[in-house]
Amino acid sequence: MGQCVTKCKNPTSSLGSKSGDKESSSKSHHKKGGGGGSGGHKEEPSAPCSKATSELSNGTKALEVTVETPVIPTVTGEPRKDEFLDGDGLSMLRIEELFCCYKDEQEDAILEEGMERFCNDLCVDPAEFRVLVLAWKFQAATMCKFTRKEFVEGCKAIQADSLKGICSRFPCMLLDAQGEENFKDLYRFTFQFGLDAEEGQRSLQREIAIALWRLVFTQDTPAILERWLDFLAENPSGIRGISRDTWNMFLNFTQAIGPDLSNYSEDEAWPSLFDTFVEWELERRKKEEEQALMAMEEEGKCTETETECSPTTDRLETEGSRGSQTWGGH
Repeated sequence: MGQCVTKCKNPTSSLGSKSGDKESSSKSHHKKGGGGGSGGHKEEPSAPCSKATSELSNGTKALEVTVETPVIPTVTGEPRKDEFLDGDGLSMLRIEELFCCYKDEQEDAILEEGMERFCNDLCVDPAEFRVLVLAWKFQAATMCKFTRKEFVEGCKAIQADSLKGICSRFPCMLLDAQGEENFKDLYRFTFQFGLDAEEGQRSLQREIAIALWRLVFTQDTPAILERWLDFLAENPSGIRGISRDTWNMFLNFTQAIGPDLSNYSEDEAWPSLFDTFVEWELERRKKEEEQALMAMEEEGKCTETETECSPTTDRLETEGSRGSQTWGGH
């Protein structure tokens, strides 16, 4: 999956930190080695805080001023003295700082632009299955949007407080989504996730439903899925939207009805759209069988014609050979 690197240029700026003004005046100092025989000196990494000093003309030193440089846990992964860890060892401060890296300037939520950067830093495509599973774990109410509460509670649910932590949870989340009850929950969540809550939608647009069906069945694709999606795509005039009932029942349909559709019954309580689909699919298969049969018959006629022509050709070749022998004899 590749390394996950935070691309947030200055995370503290979104938190209102003013430490950047002080850092420009601070100087790092080096600690010289002890009085050993080497006489050299060894440089050590600068501490989180550095001391700026100035020397007066009489050789005395002025008052030392300590300038603290804050350590940003979302970048370094190191704990801070002021951060609070919950019972699972998660840092609430780091989760909040991570959220603020991507939140919108006007709204207290991660919107489309921030979501794109967030997915890019996680090394995932915004349209892939892992992002859908992450949204399910975060219980996001709207596509391309994480509210602060959804993000914080979601990170707590998957036990991650950094980009690296979220990346490391993907394999477990994908495995978790394969469980029968969990997948049913994910499947039903996907319908709600695809609705435009602000518009008050109650059914999915046909194109969005097709895309979400293909996405949610990424790990375990039913044999009938592509035929169902072809049916929806080829009948735009008769299908305006997909209702919640149709969406939920299609999962039952894939589990109860075999690929050959032989055990489907219109007498059962299936949505009427399923009746139309089964009729369309059986008619399509009938036409395919007829076309295949016609192709076989055409191929058979060609074979018979070739067989009939073959003896004549052989006879001519034989007679030609005899003629050559006769002329050669004279």
